[in-house]
Amino acid sequence: MGELCEGRLGARFLGCGFPSALFRGGALHTAGRCPKGWRREVPAPIRRPQPASALDRWPVLRHASGVGFSPQQFEQLQRRLSGRRATRATTAEVEPPAATHQVLLGVDPSLRGTGYGIIRLAKPHPATFAHGTIHCPAGWDRSRCLVKIAQTLREVIREHRPTVCAIEGLFFAQNLKTALIMGEARGAALAAIAAEGLEIFEIAPRKVKLALVGYGGAQKFAVAKMVQRMLALPELPAPDAADALALALAHAQEQGRASLGTLKRV
Repeated sequence: MGELCEGRLGARFLGCGFPSALFRGGALHTAGRCPKGWRREVPAPIRRPQPASALDRWPVLRHASGVGFSPQQFEQLQRRLSGRRATRATTAEVEPPAATHQVLLGVDPSLRGTGYGIIRLAKPHPATFAHGTIHCPAGWDRSRCLVKIAQTLREVIREHRPTVCAIEGLFFAQNLKTALIMGEARGAALAAIAAEGLEIFEIAPRKVKLALVGYGGAQKFAVAKMVQRMLALPELPAPDAADALALALAHAQEQGRASLGTLKRV
């Protein structure tokens, strides 16, 4: 619509935007400029009445859709669609994050050759403090081997002061005698480590290979090569020592990232 023009006699006409001339109330107003003394006024926009809230539209929506739910449920639906959700106050306290260990011990228990390795977290790569294998000759009694395993691990822990230990998890052996012997060596190692006050976590061998190599069925040589690369070792470590270092590295990765699973504590 054009503007409204009001003349001296109070007559209101369509404004200058219209091409035709209009006559109303005895005054003639042609298209073009308004006569002197006339003023223009723009009519207020037409506003249609709006419902006060979404609840005013509720009966219409309800009858149109045929869905029956309460106005409170409709309000909740509106809040969800707009991204506003009611938060419930919780009284549970948030647990503080676990402390990050800097010096880690890895142990691969075995009666005749227990591997161990100690690393310290650093940049650009972790530093290796010590690694080796606790050898026990085949002619030794099992009790003598268990004593040597426990004594050597105590000496290594007291020298380098690690704060956490990652030990190889249990596996299912087809030979019952082999499983019992492995359990004895693992028990001797756990007793010595726990006596020094370290936190102990166990990691399954497949999970260690998956964390380092990216394949759970990787060979021991592939694990040793990856350990040598990650720790920048000049030489390839012995197989049992490489497995122990791999355990320490896998635990360092688990504690340094957000994981959906939790480490199994012994």
